[in-house]
Parts: sequence; C-alpha cells; structure tokens
Amino acid sequence: MTTTRKPVSKIVQGAILCALLLAAGRLAMAQGSKEDLARSIPIDRLQHPYLFFSDSDKPAMRQRIQADPASRDTMAALLAQGHRWLYFQVKDPAPMPPSHPRYVANGSEADRYYSELTEGSLTLAFLYQMTGDPSYAQKGIELAVAMSDLPDWTNPAHKFDIIYTRIWPWNVPDDRVVFSYDHMAADRAATIATAYDWLYPALKKWERDKIRGALLEKAVTKVRGNYEYHWWATSYRCNWSAVCNNGLGLSALTLLKEDPQLIDVVAESYHRIGLTFDQIGDDGGWQEGRGYYGYLLRTGVPFSAALKRATSGKYNLFQHKNIKNHPVDFFLFGLTANFGDGGGGPMGPSWLVNKLIDETGNGTAAWYRDKILGPGGGSYGGGSVYDLIWPKSPVPPVEPKEKSRFFRSIDWAILRSDFLDPSAFTIACKAGFNDDPHHGHLDCGQFVLTWHGVPFIRDLGSGAYDEIYFNDDRFLYPQASSEGNNLIFVNGEQQLSAKRKDQPWKEGIGGKILNFQTGEKRDYVRMDPTRAYPGKELKKWRRNIVLEKPAVAVLLDEVGSAPGARIAARFFPWVAPAPRAGSSRDSHLEPFPNADYTLADNHVLLTVQRRSLVLIPLVLDNSFEIGKGRLPSLPVREDAVFSWIPYFETLTTAKADSSVLVTLILPARDRQEAADLARTAKLERAASGDLEVSVRPSAGGVKWIFTKDKEGYTLRN
Repeated sequence: MTTTRKPVSKIVQGAILCALLLAAGRLAMAQGSKEDLARSIPIDRLQHPYLFFSDSDKPAMRQRIQADPASRDTMAALLAQGHRWLYFQVKDPAPMPPSHPRYVANGSEADRYYSELTEGSLTLAFLYQMTGDPSYAQKGIELAVAMSDLPDWTNPAHKFDIIYTRIWPWNVPDDRVVFSYDHMAADRAATIATAYDWLYPALKKWERDKIRGALLEKAVTKVRGNYEYHWWATSYRCNWSAVCNNGLGLSALTLLKEDPQLIDVVAESYHRIGLTFDQIGDDGGWQEGRGYYGYLLRTGVPFSAALKRATSGKYNLFQHKNIKNHPVDFFLFGLTANFGDGGGGPMGPSWLVNKLIDETGNGTAAWYRDKILGPGGGSYGGGSVYDLIWPKSPVPPVEPKEKSRFFRSIDWAILRSDFLDPSAFTIACKAGFNDDPHHGHLDCGQFVLTWHGVPFIRDLGSGAYDEIYFNDDRFLYPQASSEGNNLIFVNGEQQLSAKRKDQPWKEGIGGKILNFQTGEKRDYVRMDPTRAYPGKELKKWRRNIVLEKPAVAVLLDEVGSAPGARIAARFFPWVAPAPRAGSSRDSHLEPFPNADYTLADNHVLLTVQRRSLVLIPLVLDNSFEIGKGRLPSLPVREDAVFSWIPYFETLTTAKADSSVLVTLILPARDRQEAADLARTAKLERAASGDLEVSVRPSAGGVKWIFTKDKEGYTLRN
C-alpha cells in the first residue's frame, strides 16, 4: 500500500518545509514502523552470517569464483591482500588523529591506520567465510578488537571546533552544536558491523562483546533517540544522510540477535535513507554532483540490500522510483560534468553498478558498466569483497538511443553526439540554484567543453578540503566562487550564495534552463542565470549554447547592463597541471600535460597533445579585446603549494543596455587555419532583426540564426 513515511524520532524543522518534504515522491511499500519491521524479520532465527549472504549461499559463491575468470582474479587479489594483513602489526599505543587533520600533509597517520584496521578486518573476515581458514578469523578479530579499542571513530575535522563554522545545507537548522558522529564513524561502523557478521562463528564471548560494545558506543548510542540534535539527520539532499544512516542501520542489523530493541534504529535508517532517495531527481540527477551521488549510493545500497534480505523482500528500497528508473543515468549521461565538488569521470565501483543492474534490470546501466566503467570499477577501483558478493549481472546491455540528456531536476544539460567517439565534442552545462553551500559552487551558467578526453574549456573542480572550505570562506576559493568559472561578469560583479553562515535562506538565487533540444545534427540549450547575481551591475543574462555535431560549438550571450559597463566573458583553458596539494576530483585528466593557449587579436588557439581548437569571439555592433588573467590559489594546508590559475576573457564596453557576445569553438589544424577561420567568422543583424552567426571551415559554411522572443534571443531551427 502507499503510505506517508516520517522518521520515528521527532524532527525539528519548519512546518511548511516538513510538509513539502514529506509530500515528496512516495514509495509503494511496507508501513515501516519498528513493530512492523520486527514482525518482518525472524530475529530469533537469525544465524550469522546473514547480512549479505548465509552459509547456504557460500557453495554457489565458491563455485562462481572457480568458474568465472573475473571472480577468480578478484579472489586471488584478496588472498594476496589477506596474506599481507596476516602480518600487519597492531600498534600499541595506536596513533591518535591530529586536532586539525585537514591542515596536515597528505592525511594523518591515524587515518591510514584506521583504514588498515577496518579494511583488513573486513577482508580477512570474508576470506575466513570463503576458505574456513581459522588464521584469517584470528587476525581479523585482532584487527576488529584493535579498532574497538580506539576512543572515537569520528574524524576530528567534524568535531565542534572545526565543523561549527560550517554553512549548513538545506533543511538543517542553524543551531547545531552536537557533532559526535560523522560519516567517517559511519563508514567505520558499517565495515566493522559487516566484519562482525562474518567473524561471528569464530568469536569468543569477550571478543563478541568487545566489538558489539564498540558498535554501540561509537555509533548507535550516540544517535539513537537523539536524531534531532545531529545536523545530517534531516539533510536529505546531502550524501551524509545516507552515509550516516547506513553505518547505524548495518550496526543495528548485525546486533539484532543480541539486542532486538535496536529494531528502532533499523526503522530510522530505512525511513531516512528513503527520504534521501526522495531527493534524487526523478531523472536521476543529484545536486551535490556525481561523486557524491556515488557516495550516497555506495552507502545506501549495502543497507538496502541487507534490509531487503532480512525482510525477505518486504522492505525493498531498490524499488524506490528514483533508484529503479534511473539507477546510473547520472553516472553515464553526466560524464565530463565535474560541477561543484563532484567529479566528471567514470563512477563506480563495479560492485555497486552490478548490484543496481541486478536489482533494477536496467539495460542502460549494463551498457555503462561494459562500455564506460570497464573492469577496473571506475575512479574508486575494483577488486572488493563486494565484487564477489554482487558480481556482474546477466542483464543484457542496451545502448541508449539519445546521447544527450537534460537533468531537469537540477538544471544540468550534457550535449553530445556519441559516448565513445573522442573526436566529437561533449558540452556539459548548468544553470540551477546556488543553494548547496556544502558541495555546490557559485557557477550558474557554467559550461565545460571536452574533446579527445580533455576539457579544453574546463571546470576547476573542487578546492582542497581544508578546515575552512565549508564555512563562509568557501566563496573566497576560486574553485567555489563565481570568479573561477566560465561565466559572464559585468563590472566584476559576482554571483551570490542562497545561504551564508547563520543567515536566512534567500529563495530563487540562480536560474533555469529554459529550453533544451537534442537531435541527430544539433543540440541546443538556452538558460537564464540572471538571478544568480545581485542585480546591481548585471541586469539580465541569457546564455545560448549550440552543439553543431560532431565538433562545433556556439555560445551566444545576451547581457543586460548600464551603458558604459565593462562586460567580460571568461574562459578557463586546460593547462599543464601545476603542483598542488589536495585538489580536483578529476585526477584522471592528469595524463595531458602538454597544453597551452595563445591569444591573437581576434581568436585564441587552444592546444593539448598536438590537437588544437580555435575560440573565436564576436561582439554585436561593438569592438572587443581578448585579455589574460590569473587567480591565486593557496589552500590552508601544511603542504599547500601556491599556484596561479590562468584564464582569458572577451572584454567589451556596453554601448547600450543590451549587449550580445558570441563565441565560436571548433577544431583547427594549426595557427594558420585558426587565423583563417577567425577571418571568416561573422555576427550580423539581419533586416528582420534576427542575428546571424556564421563561419566557413574548410568543409563548407555553417550558419545559425537567432530570433528574439520575450525571453531574448533564441536559436531558430
């Protein structure tokens, strides 16, 4: 039946906001009360292992490992890792994390040690289940006990003195003062809870109670009955919601035999992860970006799988419409869109994608896995124990007919003619609202142009995650501020954030994509980023983006301002990577060091790895110049390296209250062809009042006509 779900604990939030949230997309699924959940799980009959597989499942898993080459390789890698961990030395005393971990160089020794303990215990526990070798169990228990002995699992970067100054995201009250449980504690709890499930048959009573006590002390009892005091508890548009509830939910599930009263924590995790899934767009979009969409799935999926198994399918979050209908569309169609703090490359890991394919039967996801993700599992790697629990699904791949996609829920659009042809342009662009102060940037109107795997016009990606990157200083960083994006500036005016620390939310700061069209020969987007700005200098901005397939791009920017205003259209070219500490999520782009750009009077030549594009500016009824600039970048880190971030701009002075700037981007063999193309490029006003943009490449002339409607200029088909 269809029900309205609400968290078991009281949620402190505004009545209107709460009503809107709970009226969001619902699931046709079980009631979800703790009483109904208790009736759905045969707690008295639970026998470890039971979270993700049981003893009866193991023969088939072993048989698959022997028969399937990929599974056999994964097992061989895990055995090699297990051999190493058998000789891992537990440290006494354990290294303690520094008070300011985001200031230290290359991460802390404590973080690395904690990762060794958790991952080592998990891998050894799995090998014990698959081989029956007690030496794996003995060492896995030793590592889990050592992890249990640590005083706290929460990252000090998320304790009061550092995180208190953070700008809280959507649906979070400003008055937040409790920070005893974070996503790091949740990840550690989820891992130790799983190891507990697999090590249970070999545990002595004191070892069982030691690990059980740690899960209760470091995770469950910090939150149980006190959800309303934790900022992430109602932040359903933030990945933390799924991550933190996964740690709590798996801890409660693995302890149900001993502590059946923890069914209320299972119910809370079910409700709150469901409410997080409600905030995924009905087209699969996620405002925080693709990397954080992957993070919430990597944590939401394990709990969903364990709960589905424990309830024999009655509680099945995989049937949530936003998961079932578009499980990895954001991964696939969003490729190259590294907006905000997210990433633009392939996202995994492989086990996650395989599990989603298996649960949803989605052929597009299977095609993404085969053609884009590949055997390595994406930017987060492969070869996990979960690759053997959730191996490649037999669902047949289906290549999507349309290659471009408009994610209406977040106002992102990605234009392309082909996923696999590197010689074709991919243009990722966005409007949207500047109302994600956690991982969003002030980048309404931004675009990225990728060719041969290189973002010739790039997004800077995330800044270094130092201790002040998430407070009001965030908007001083070029990566997060509007000045570090490919935008329009009038007299230097920058975009606003809808939220500042302890300040009221400002509604409507940002803009929308007004028109999206995709076809065999041409894709087109028109957006309105006007309200992302204060409105003192920039009065109006309409950005038109055309992809003439396969490899010609046209931007037409209509800018409203006072006469005499200085207007700049800014572009960040791909340049050879400078030495830096902690930066963009797109490290897959590092193999392209040979990059440069050259300014001429009427064009810019962009060259990477001996391939060149020419960027040709045109301004209607006005003169212009092309100027260079650079932004300083220096994170607040012990190992910080100062660098300059170069950009160039088309600069013009407004003659009237409306100005039109056009930018053409297309391949050029060399400097001579670039100059020839620039000489043929034209922007003219026809007798009808339409604007005509044209260029004559060697293959023949191309013309685009823009006609004016009430919203401004728009492409005429």
